[in-house]
Amino acid sequence: MADTWHEGTAGLLLTDAPPLIAEPAAKLDEPPKPPGRSRKSKDARTLRPAAGQPVARIAVDTPLAHLDRPFDYLVPERLADQARPGVRVRVRFAGKLTDGFLIERAADSEHQGSLRYLERVVSAEPVLTEEIAGLARAVADRYAGTLADVLRLAVPQRHAATEAASAKAAARAAGTARARPPRPAPGPWSRYPAGPAFLSALAAGRPARAAWTALPGPAWPEEIARAAVTAASAGRGAVIVLPDQRDLARVDAALAALLPLASPANPATAPLAYVTLTADLGPAERYRRWLAALRGEAMIVAGTRAAMFAPVRDLGLVVLWDDGDDLHADPHAPYPNAREVLALRAHRAGAAALIGGFARTTELTQLVAAGWARPLGPDRQTLRAVAPRVRPAADDRELAKDEGAMIARLPGLALRTARAALSAGPVLIQVPRRGYLAGIACARCRAQARCTRAVGDSGSRNSGIQCNGPLRLAGPHATPDCRWCGALATTPGNTGAPGNTGPGSWRCPRCGHDMLRATITGAVRTAEELGRAFPGVKVVSSGGDLVIPRVPDQPALVIATPGAEPLADYAAALLLDGWALLSRPSLRAGEETLRRWLAAAALVRADGTVLVHADPALPATQALVRWDPVTFAERDLAERVELGFPPAVRMAAVSGESTAVARVINEMEAAFEILGPVPLEQPATGPAARAAHPGEEQVRALVRAPRARAGALAKALQAAQAGRSARKEGGGVRVQLDPAELI
Repeated sequence: MADTWHEGTAGLLLTDAPPLIAEPAAKLDEPPKPPGRSRKSKDARTLRPAAGQPVARIAVDTPLAHLDRPFDYLVPERLADQARPGVRVRVRFAGKLTDGFLIERAADSEHQGSLRYLERVVSAEPVLTEEIAGLARAVADRYAGTLADVLRLAVPQRHAATEAASAKAAARAAGTARARPPRPAPGPWSRYPAGPAFLSALAAGRPARAAWTALPGPAWPEEIARAAVTAASAGRGAVIVLPDQRDLARVDAALAALLPLASPANPATAPLAYVTLTADLGPAERYRRWLAALRGEAMIVAGTRAAMFAPVRDLGLVVLWDDGDDLHADPHAPYPNAREVLALRAHRAGAAALIGGFARTTELTQLVAAGWARPLGPDRQTLRAVAPRVRPAADDRELAKDEGAMIARLPGLALRTARAALSAGPVLIQVPRRGYLAGIACARCRAQARCTRAVGDSGSRNSGIQCNGPLRLAGPHATPDCRWCGALATTPGNTGAPGNTGPGSWRCPRCGHDMLRATITGAVRTAEELGRAFPGVKVVSSGGDLVIPRVPDQPALVIATPGAEPLADYAAALLLDGWALLSRPSLRAGEETLRRWLAAAALVRADGTVLVHADPALPATQALVRWDPVTFAERDLAERVELGFPPAVRMAAVSGESTAVARVINEMEAAFEILGPVPLEQPATGPAARAAHPGEEQVRALVRAPRARAGALAKALQAAQAGRSARKEGGGVRVQLDPAELI
């Protein structure tokens, strides 16, 4: 787009510059320069524009929303060959040298005034491809963000030495043709009725899009690898995105087994069929592998969330494993989710898509209902042959034997199941909370123990405010401390040091009792209890900062938090404290609980047993017992359609200072439904945070629109943010479309 801003708005226009290709007049009184000492001047009066397509459209790296568009600059003649679309450049913007990307070259500009020249081309490497530039613009528009924010996520920082070394290696290998890998056999895909047909579509280059419900067991990394290599055998690229590094390591091993000649650790290997991108590689190695994908040396890129923007050439397949994992949501503006980005990328590129996991999200079910994707799952007979037996810990038969099975944390059936399974191998015990006692209460009146520490200074507007955060115990002899502010427990009215009155000083503000009871038991306390119940049996804990990747297939009790389960051939699994997951104040509580249960149950061997400690009448428990996540997701989606919740509608969360939020939503009241605003009372923005950062009350409003007006909602929010930026309004406002949590 041409620059139509008024002169002086961003410091881009130069009123006294010569015409587009005019030559400055010579100064007669200036002495001639001595030979051999002439240098190129960067003065705009002595530069000449490039002969062909002298106008460059630049995406400037600026956080200002009202400047979210390309700006026109002149390309000096000396940079005509280097200034290619996609290169990094430096330009004079608002009086400062600013980074940017050259989007395209043009013959002229719509602006009738004078333009500034490019200062320099940082690197001749075209790092921003046409596909990624278009995708970044589409993602910014979808999430009501700016192109600059998305490009920071899509293109890594330059590492000059690595870029130079990689360029030399690429030049040496320029004459070597990259051989396509052979098409692999279907392998475990033969277990799915539509599996071979899906692979045939990939081999033919057709845009087949599958909502994948994976069979339990260890074969899913091989299935992903075979799909990616099948696409590569047809000359098409593949992008694989996984939640964390543990899953990536498994897919890396599966790719290495199918492509033994390729190795991301050895750049001299030919063909370099795939690379993996992880955060722990370091900037140099990560950039080298990213360049390998950019230059077409690697046809397959596997990585965590950032790999969704990997510049793979001739994209033929995108893969997303476990799309319900919250690690796929980027915490940086504009907060894109890998599922939406990859679906959008596959749609724009005409590529195939494989999205799924052991569970099914409502968003993926919405794509199936809209006809964008088709279900790809096993038949019931195959599922029964490979899935473990799942039963509730307190069914009717067990309640007839033990009336306390429903309320006991470790009922008799759980202990008997674990004892019997230990003779065959390790037993997995999944505990929702880490730590010792994640929740405590008064032993007499059962009131939840909360922090009474004053967080406001005397005489301030926050004077008298208490933290009110929940208390916990870090160990059997520890003093209760607050989960929000970290202060030790205090007695109300104590005038000593805030939050530091010593052990045994807490008293219930309701009844005055000083004894505590556990309400939420963590993984550490569970390991302690099971160690006493099973003397002589090895107990292994995995979770928090100490995640164990794998345990041997020997008798042991493995206590793990969700997502930290070590790999093993488990003989049984106990899923404890189901109520703690299901009672979370979240619209996704049931979906997330079922996803975590299925992930743990999938590690159990086919002849093993999975015991879930939750109400057997709940839909999530029934879906686990039947191993039927698809029906659960379809039911959940139908309820959200009826109630008007995402993904049946498009929802945006606008949070920040109350005055700023009010200005944003007031501009949208006539066009969209506004819910709120309501005060934010969360640990990160609760009373303690407000005392530490005094100011206006932090509030949150929800803006709802039907899916047919999803684009209009994003445009309206973009315009509101641009207006605030142009008016230089104070007060921070965070806009997030499709937030994971609405409550």
